[in-house]
Amino acid sequence: MDWQSENKVSKLRKIIKVILIELRPVQWMKNLFLFAGLIFSFSFTEIGPILQSILAFIVFCLASSSVYILNDIIDREVDRFHPKKRVRPIASGELRIGQAILVSIILAVVALILSILLSRSFFFVCFTYILLMISYSIGLKKIIILDVIIVSFGFILRAVAGAVVINVEISPWLLLTTFLLALFLGLCKRRYEITLLGESAHTHRNTLFYYSSYLLDQMIAVVTASTVVTYAMYTMAKETYLKFGTRLLGLTVPFVIYGIFRYLYLVHREEEGGSPEKTLFTDKPLLIDIILWSITAILIIYLSQRL
Repeated sequence: MDWQSENKVSKLRKIIKVILIELRPVQWMKNLFLFAGLIFSFSFTEIGPILQSILAFIVFCLASSSVYILNDIIDREVDRFHPKKRVRPIASGELRIGQAILVSIILAVVALILSILLSRSFFFVCFTYILLMISYSIGLKKIIILDVIIVSFGFILRAVAGAVVINVEISPWLLLTTFLLALFLGLCKRRYEITLLGESAHTHRNTLFYYSSYLLDQMIAVVTASTVVTYAMYTMAKETYLKFGTRLLGLTVPFVIYGIFRYLYLVHREEEGGSPEKTLFTDKPLLIDIILWSITAILIIYLSQRL
C-alpha cells in the first residue's frame, strides 16, 4: 500500500471515528425504556419478544442518533462557546456539515425501513418520534416548559414502541411514571445548566433565560413527589394485581425513592445532572440501586407467574 492509499485509509478511519462520537452512543441508554413492555408483560421469558425488543432498541438508537446530529447541526454556532459541547465533532469542525446531514438522513431512513419491517404500529411510533424530535430541534426547544415536556414525551414514545413491537398492552400508570421520571431528569438538567453557565446560560439555550434555580427547584419538587406516588399507585393498582397475581411489586418502591433522592443529592451537592447517562455509569450507589430494582422486579414478576 503506497502513502496515498494509506492517507485515504487514515482519513476514512478518522471520519468514521468522529461520526461514531457524534452518534452519542452513551445516550442510547435512554432507549432502554423500550424494554419496559417486555419486562412488565412477562414476555422476557420468550425468545421471540426478546429479539423483537432488541431490534426495536437498535432502530431507536439509529433514529435518536439521527436527531442528535440534526440538533448539533442547528446548534453548532452556540455549542462552540459551551464548555463541554464545543468538543463535539460538528461544533469543533471535525465533521463537515454536508457529511453530518448525509449521515443524519441515512440513519433516519434506515431506522424507518427497519421499523416498518418489524410492524406498522412500531413504524408509526418511530416516525412520530423522529418528527417530534425534529420539531423540537427546529423550534419547540425555544419555548419554556414545553421544551422539557416534549423531551419527556419522547420517553413515552420509547415505552409505547417497546410495547407495540411485541404486541402487548402497557399500563397507563407505567407510561405516566415514565413521563414524570423523564420530566424530573429534564428539569434537573436545566438546573445543572443554569448552575454551570451562570449568567451566560441563555446564550447556550434560549429557555434558560426564563428559568431560574428557584423556579426549577419548585418544579422538581412537584415532579419528584408525583413520580414516586404514580409508581407506587402502579404497583398497587388492581390491573397490576390481576396481571401478575401479586402485590409484591410494592417492594420495589423503596428502590425508586432512593434512586430519585440519590439523583437529587448529586444535582444539589455534587453539581451533576447535565448528563443522566454519565451519572448512571459514574455513581456506583445509583447504579447498584437500579440493578437491584431490576432484579427485584423481574424476580417478583417471574415467581408470581410460577407459583
